[in-house]
Amino acid sequence: MKHAYIFPGQGAQFSGMGKALYEENTIAKEYFEQANEILGFRITDIMFGGTDEELKQTNVTQPAIFLYSAILYLTLTDVTPDIVAGHSLGEFSALVANKVLLFEDALQLVSKRAIAMQRACELYPSTMAAVIGLEDSIVEKICSEVQGEIVIAANYNCPGQLVISGSNEGIRLAGELLKAAGAKRVLQLPVGGAFHSPLMESAREELEIAIDATHFSNPTCPIYQNVDAHPYIEPSVIKQNLINQLTSPVRWTQTVQNMVANGATHLTEVGPGSVLQGLVKKIAKDVITDGIN
Repeated sequence: MKHAYIFPGQGAQFSGMGKALYEENTIAKEYFEQANEILGFRITDIMFGGTDEELKQTNVTQPAIFLYSAILYLTLTDVTPDIVAGHSLGEFSALVANKVLLFEDALQLVSKRAIAMQRACELYPSTMAAVIGLEDSIVEKICSEVQGEIVIAANYNCPGQLVISGSNEGIRLAGELLKAAGAKRVLQLPVGGAFHSPLMESAREELEIAIDATHFSNPTCPIYQNVDAHPYIEPSVIKQNLINQLTSPVRWTQTVQNMVANGATHLTEVGPGSVLQGLVKKIAKDVITDGIN
């Protein structure tokens, strides 16, 4: 019986996130103020009282979700995960939880990642779309059949829900084919680019420089990483997987399946919202699923 702690990614943000934690926990307040200094602006003002639009700014969204998740975890007492995992951005929170990354180092990497991804978005007109109601293999096959455009399966969220990523035209063409193949919905997402696709290569190169210059410690427990859904404990391999994540699919369905197959019976989501809890219930109905937020 193993207890896994899991951490959400981009899209979980909401105005007011972290405010109660800041006001009620002195340790959390210190971490938030440290973050304001590291980032060079008061991200807490936007998190606690900003509009949804302000919270969607690239230099805010990813650090904000990381901060709420990581700080919330760091205020917990008597917590010893057997396993950790994170969805995309959530991997950085997971790496703080298993002590691979110091809080301040992880925050700096998250900030650099967000800015690098925004630059990559500006280079190529690209987007993402959620495909509902088709088997993964059918979505993969249709994406491979789109000629002359980049479009790939990017987020394996749960059975029947797969996000595709690519050029604007590639997503449009794939969407038509997917609907013709019986998809219940193909919903374009409100994102600025093709995350977890080859179009993020320039961001991957920027992030690689930052990660290579950052110390990764030996973990207190394995992390199941997005790139292939397998557990890792070697810092050098964890580094490379984190770099490759930007241009590779997020294999969340497979991650949950592998954690359960390897003995995880209880999955706890730490961070804003409950998106991952909902996905886990669709992937592995018999495990205990709860959240701390």
